[in-house]
Order: sequence, then C-alpha cells, then structure tokens
Amino acid sequence: MKAWTLHGVGDIRYGETAMPQPKAGEVLVAVKAAGICGSDIPRIYETGAHVHPLVPGHEFSGRVVKAGGDAGTKWLGRRVGIFPLIPCGKCDACQKRQYELCRSYSYLGSRTDGGFAEYAAVPEWNLIGLPDGVPYEEAAMLEPMAVAVHAMRRVQPQKNDTVVILGLGTVGMLLLMFLMDAGIENILVIGNKEFQRENVIRLGLDESRYCDSRTQGVSEWVMRRTDKKGADVFFECVGRNGTFSQAVDLTAPMGRVCLVGNPCSDMTLEKAVYWKILRNQLTVTGTWNSSFTHQKDDDWHYVLDRLAHKKISPKELISHKLKLKDAEGGFLLMREKTEDYIKVMLLTDRL
Repeated sequence: MKAWTLHGVGDIRYGETAMPQPKAGEVLVAVKAAGICGSDIPRIYETGAHVHPLVPGHEFSGRVVKAGGDAGTKWLGRRVGIFPLIPCGKCDACQKRQYELCRSYSYLGSRTDGGFAEYAAVPEWNLIGLPDGVPYEEAAMLEPMAVAVHAMRRVQPQKNDTVVILGLGTVGMLLLMFLMDAGIENILVIGNKEFQRENVIRLGLDESRYCDSRTQGVSEWVMRRTDKKGADVFFECVGRNGTFSQAVDLTAPMGRVCLVGNPCSDMTLEKAVYWKILRNQLTVTGTWNSSFTHQKDDDWHYVLDRLAHKKISPKELISHKLKLKDAEGGFLLMREKTEDYIKVMLLTDRL
C-alpha cells in the first residue's frame, strides 16, 4: 500500500510499505479521509514521534475491509470513524471508564501507525459506526469535534452566560459551532485573521461579536461588551502566557476558565495573574481529549448525533482538500502558513 512514513524529525516519505495485518481484536480499515491536525506538524518537523518509522495521522475515517479473527467480523463492510486513543484497560482511569485519562495508552498516529495511508489496522474497540448520511470527510473530523464538545461539557455553559472564545483554529471554530447549536446566545470570539472573521459570520455569528486582536484592544473590547463584568465562561484556545493571562483577567468573579490550547512553550504564572484567580474565586480547568465509552452519552455519540441530524456542518471548516499523495503540500502549508487554512483534509479516493 501507499503511505506517508515518518522516519525521523523532518524525514517523512511517501511510498510503498507493507499492508498492515490486523491481529485478533483488530480490523483493517481502508482509509477514505484523514485530517491533518495542528499537532501533526511539530511531530513531523520538530519533535518526531514516540517511535520511528511511524505512519502519522489520528483524524481519519474509512471502511472496514478485513477482520483479525472472529471479533471484528460484524464490522466487515461498515463505514467507521476511529477514536485514536488506545487505552490500557487496567489503570484507575480505565477502570472508571475515563479512557481519555489513561496512564499507559497507545495512540494511532503518534505511538502506533495511523491514518496517513491507504489502510490502517485499528482495534475493534476504537470503532464507531457511521450513519449513512454522514460523509467520510465529516467523520474524519469526529476527533476534533469531540475535543471541542469535551471542553464545552467541562464547564457546562448556561444559555444566559456570556461565553468568550479566544483562538479560532479548528477546535475554536468547532467550539463556536457547538455552543451555538446548544443555544448559548451571548458568544464573543477573538481572532487575528480576516478569514476567521469571514468564517464566524458565515457560521451565523454577528460581526459585532468578533474581535480582531490585531486592530482592537481585546481587554477593552470584552469589558465593553460585558458591562465591565467579564465573561462567565472563557475558552482559551491558544496556549500562550499572554492569552492565558487575558483569559484570567477577562473572566468575571466566580467565572470559569477552560484551557483548551496545547502550550506553545513553557507556561509561567505571574503573581498578578495568580492573585486574580484567588480574589475572583475563578475555576480554572483543563480539558484533554474526549470521552469514548461506547455509551450514548459520551462525547463521540453526542457529536455523531448532531452530525446525523444535520445540526452541525464541519465540512464548512474544510479549507483544503488534497489527494493522499499530495499531503506534503498540506504539511508545508501548515508549517509555513503560506495560505489561510482551517482544516486540511486528505482523500484517498473520490468521495
């Protein structure tokens, strides 16, 4: 089969590689669509993966074409999405079915071969069946959608809360979509690119609720729109010292700050920021990955329900579609930021 294989930092090659053979409890998925995540870029060009050689890619969907043993036969021919985290099943978190907090997990695309390939071996446990009306491209975005939903559920915003989203990458945009779908009426968003403004307007948010941090004072803008109280809920989707400080500064007393963005560098906590957390009795929470328990109330089933009922349309966030063989153009586009993008999607055949 053809695949993109990471041999070391900056050394990713496209070519023939051995077809994976599913073991007992695994299935072989013919990959149809795979999204490039922002985390894939430093993995490829800066840090490398946990093991080499490795096929990256953890946001993907496809069709089951082979089962390893009897366990996966019920999936043969079915269209599936894939939860990329492979839990150990033994640690305390796994015993509580909090698999996203597993202490000894594997992970498709970073610790074992993932979806930047024509085929991928996937544990049967990690599959979720797709309704007929959900296309592969949208199913390849199940993972970042579930991450956004997990963050939303961590802080449980109420309908009359003022909610701020700082950072409008893929997850920030998806957060906006899910908050709007949940009926949250007073949403303010902060970005720094013209195409972000255009996209939030296209998604139905009034232009007056978008702040361009390049040309507007963020603190003054938020305070003016919250009667100088600050936000009830603040999603920090960037991961920088400055934006974390802004989140704390612009959250109302007794408010909630949800840290969503992966850190771009070391994070430090200034004394003034610490004081504001204390004096305003803020709740500062992290969010990590998403819940996948095979139950209807987990994040993945929540997302799939919204997709099946056409309440969410993530395809609007797909800015680029590339054939699998042309993926390097997508990697470089995201590394160099030569064009505006939200989600770069790789396709293995015509959808």
